[in-house]
Amino acid sequence: MANTFSLLFYLKRSKADINGEANIYLRITMDGQRAEMSLHRKVMMNRWDQHIGKMIGRNTMAREINEYIDLVTYKINKLYQNFIDQGKYISPRELIKAYRSFNVKPKMLLEIFRDHNKKMEALMGKQYSEGTVKRYRTTLNHLEQHLKEDLLIDDIAVTEVDLQFLNRFDYFLKSIRGCNHNSSMKYLNNLKKIMRIAYVNEWILKDPFYNFKISFKWKEREYLTEHEIETLLNKDLHNQRLELVRDIFVFCCFTGLAYADVKKLTPRHVVKGIDGGKWIRVHRTKTNSRSSIPILPTAMSIIKKYEAYPEVVNEGCLLPVPSNQKSNAYLKEIADLCGINKNLTTHLARHTFATTVTLSNGVPIESVSKMLGHKDLRTTQIYAKVIDKKVGEDMKVLRERIKSNI
Repeated sequence: MANTFSLLFYLKRSKADINGEANIYLRITMDGQRAEMSLHRKVMMNRWDQHIGKMIGRNTMAREINEYIDLVTYKINKLYQNFIDQGKYISPRELIKAYRSFNVKPKMLLEIFRDHNKKMEALMGKQYSEGTVKRYRTTLNHLEQHLKEDLLIDDIAVTEVDLQFLNRFDYFLKSIRGCNHNSSMKYLNNLKKIMRIAYVNEWILKDPFYNFKISFKWKEREYLTEHEIETLLNKDLHNQRLELVRDIFVFCCFTGLAYADVKKLTPRHVVKGIDGGKWIRVHRTKTNSRSSIPILPTAMSIIKKYEAYPEVVNEGCLLPVPSNQKSNAYLKEIADLCGINKNLTTHLARHTFATTVTLSNGVPIESVSKMLGHKDLRTTQIYAKVIDKKVGEDMKVLRERIKSNI
């Protein structure tokens, strides 16, 4: 790390032209190392004050030259401080290189974001899920609205994105867009990826997220109890479309598969497992991690129920899965009919598998994690917290009962 740092603006008098004008140069010195660069500006040698490194006079030309020198000084000092803040070693030559790249027309944030999303959409279904692409598209829409309506600009240079900008965007998401804390953090996390792209490509010298903490608040996962599952299974819905949606939901409850993964299942995903029974083996759409799930009797009965269904026969799918939007709409109707006072969604079925169907019945958390296709056991431990809470509630009831019997 440099202990001395100085800037000197001077004229190269040896290369003055016939009119007596010479180029202004900047010399940067650090710990005895030197490097210099031309400012691409010429002044008359007799109009230059070598002691202060500026042009003499108050005319228009003098003001413009001296203001430009002040601007270069500011930028060089800012770049130097950025390197110091990041704990990076910087030589005079590297500082000049950084200044020159800094002075090139800056990359614009929305321009980079749109290019990123375009590439992501081209890889949808191969590298990225439809849900992931949609979330980045939504983040871009929020960002465009923030710039246009809040900051009154069409775009912003990535070099201008700083901690203050991130805090304002966070406030905009929560106040104007009505996002909860976790949703806001997800959108900011998407923006963080864009800024990392800018940093890796050296379009910015410092990642603005360095001092911005992405933190998520733990949210209790809703799930169905055993009684609610029984109610759902035994309810006569008197409607074929509602019955289909109910069956797909129950299938998810007993396999832990997300909606997108159930929709893409074909008979080839049903294989003979290590125990000789039928298993579902599929790569998750969201993470591309493999899920291996023994098929429980309830799930198998649903597969058999629809194996002769026209859509299954003609299209080669395992189950005739309706659209996610329709499913969630019908699930609300089903919840009302069954007297279940919970927001039934296709994803709540996955939570139900993790809690009521597996962990509550003593299935080890490592096995549950593998079946859910989680890459990190900590993700599965969220459900274990729910189970711990239930244990605590049950024990509280037991304590009260013991007290009353004493």
